[in-house]
Amino acid sequence: MSEYTIEVENLTKRFGDFVAVDRVSFRVKQGEVYGWLGPNGAGKTTTIRLLLGLLKITSGSARVLGYDPSTETKAMQAHVGYMSQLFTLYNDLTARENIRFYGQAYGLRRDELQQRQAEIIEMAGLQGRENELTANLSGGWKQRLALGCAIVHKPKVVFLDEPTAGVDPISRREFWGLIYAMAKKGVTVLVTTHYMDEAELCQRVGFLSQGRLVALDTPGQLKETQMRGQVLEINALDPERAMRALKNAQASGRLPFDEVAFYGAQIHAVVPDAEAFKQPVRALLEREGVKVHGVEWIAPTLEDVFISAVRPARDET
Repeated sequence: MSEYTIEVENLTKRFGDFVAVDRVSFRVKQGEVYGWLGPNGAGKTTTIRLLLGLLKITSGSARVLGYDPSTETKAMQAHVGYMSQLFTLYNDLTARENIRFYGQAYGLRRDELQQRQAEIIEMAGLQGRENELTANLSGGWKQRLALGCAIVHKPKVVFLDEPTAGVDPISRREFWGLIYAMAKKGVTVLVTTHYMDEAELCQRVGFLSQGRLVALDTPGQLKETQMRGQVLEINALDPERAMRALKNAQASGRLPFDEVAFYGAQIHAVVPDAEAFKQPVRALLEREGVKVHGVEWIAPTLEDVFISAVRPARDET
C-alpha cells in the first residue's frame, strides 16, 4: 500500500472556458497536516470537491486512500470526513442531536454512537451544553461541534475547508489543537485557509493562485527558497503618507520595489538588496516630509513569500 493517503497528478477542472484547477499535482502522507493557502477564488474549495467526488474531474487523476473519487465515491466517503466553509449543522437541533444525526447517517451502531457522542462533547468542550440548541452556541463551540460531526465515524482523512473563518483568534488556536490531536493519531488532514498564521502551523503548505499550485514545501523552506528579493520593514510616523510616497517611487521607477504592502502598522518593501536600499528608502521618505523611526532588513514572513510566489502567475494574466 502507498505511503501516501492522497495522490494527485495533473488534476484539472474546467467550467466551460474557465479553468478552476489547472494541472495540480501533490501527495500527502498519513498523519500529515497539509495546508492550502490562497485567496478566495484560487481553487482551494474546487480541489477539495474534486477529491471528495462531488465534482467531476476534467482531466488528470486523484487517489484518496487508494480510491478513485470519480468511480469509487461511496466506498471512499465512508473513510473520509469533510467540514465545508458553510456551517452545515442544524441550528434547531441540540449539540447532542446533531452528533446523533451525523452518526446515524454514517451508519454507527447505537453503542458506538453513544461512545462517540461522549468523546465529541468532551473534545468540543461542550460538557453542560450538550442539550443546548446549536443556534445558541458561540462561533468557537459551533466550529468544534462541526468538526466533531465531521469525524464522528473516525475517518482516516479529513478535509477542512476554511474551518475557522469568522472565528476569534483564541478559538482558532484551540481548533488547531484539535487538528494536531487528530494528526497524532494518524489522521491525514488537508486544510484550506487564507490566514497566514494558520499556514505557519501546517507541516507543508501549497500556495494556490488562479487554480495553479505555484509553490509547495514546509513553511521554513518556502521562506528560504521562494522569496525573490529581500524585505525592508519601514516604521514611519505617518504610514499612510509613507505608503503613498513609496508607491509613487515604485510606479516611477525611482526605486526598484518588487512589492510594497502594509504589514500591521509597518510597511514591507521588497528590494533586490536590503542593505543597499535602506538609506535610499529613508532619504526618499524624509524628502517627502515623512518622519521615519526605522528601516530594517528583516527575514520574510510567510505573507511576503506568498506575495512573491504568486506574483508571476498574476502578472502573466
